[in-house]
Amino acid sequence: MRILFFGTKPYDRYFFEQALALEKYRGVEIHFIEPILPAETAMLAAGFQGVCAFVNMDLGTETIRRLDEYGVKLILLRCAGFNHVDLEEADRRKIAVLRVPGYSPEAVAEHAMALALTANRHMHKAYVKGRENDFSLSGLLGVNFYRKTAGIVGTGKIGAAMARICRGFGMEVLGYDLHPNKELDFVRYVDFDTLLAESDLISLHCPMTKENYHMIQKETIDKMKDGVILVNTSRGELIRTQDLVQGIRDGKFFAVGLDVYEEEKGSVYEDLSDKILTHSTMARLLSFPNVMVTSHQGFFTREALEAISSVTLDNALAWMEGRKSGNELHG
Repeated sequence: MRILFFGTKPYDRYFFEQALALEKYRGVEIHFIEPILPAETAMLAAGFQGVCAFVNMDLGTETIRRLDEYGVKLILLRCAGFNHVDLEEADRRKIAVLRVPGYSPEAVAEHAMALALTANRHMHKAYVKGRENDFSLSGLLGVNFYRKTAGIVGTGKIGAAMARICRGFGMEVLGYDLHPNKELDFVRYVDFDTLLAESDLISLHCPMTKENYHMIQKETIDKMKDGVILVNTSRGELIRTQDLVQGIRDGKFFAVGLDVYEEEKGSVYEDLSDKILTHSTMARLLSFPNVMVTSHQGFFTREALEAISSVTLDNALAWMEGRKSGNELHG
């Protein structure tokens, strides 16, 4: 089976080639290319049975239509999220879509806490000050997490891992989820408004749906405590960025940590260090001293990349053999 691997980075190639060396994948042939997958590059998939795509790629209606025209019958997502995929169109065209649902929830949760700690204790500023021989403590004042309240929005695998981390810091943990996690007996589940009002740290761990689009906006920000710390490692569209910027300007937030943001397209995973940012809201976010931004790297650990490569190839193998892997997606 021939698969075209879009958006190849050196680490992708390394971990997938390591996995491909296993005997069980001998029937899988992967061609690695650098271009990402919007509709305009779908033509590159001609002659391939499957394509492999990531979370930053456009798999909307037009892309799916063109992939179908070029004979593609399998889309392998090397990620958990799928809000960038038109699943109904894929179903209609009988194109199978499989994902990697839980490659390393701990990796993302640990990164969420790293963002919270870095933004709170100004570790990024302290590093720069130290490099310039400035060992003063000005601008580095933080707050304790011990005996504070953490609000976890979404308590699936990643949210549950974050809840356990917060508990380890001695925090009271609140949870909001339409389907409470029964394994988290230390979490007090509350309604969304209560979580907003009582939490000192709010961490978002929910998928992007029509219902929670811009769940963090002016109205919900106004319900938060003054001096709250907000972290988002889920999807940028959960937060209305303009309202977040205004909240930061108004002094509502003690700190903000973002691994995802609304204006990711065209910038995430790319080196733009010699370019001027054209995204006005991103430029504004980066201008605030209490905001920490990373480039969708929450998943980026050795363990996660090993799991992503093996599960993606297992998904391909299952499809080739006509059996279910349990990772299929449908509209």
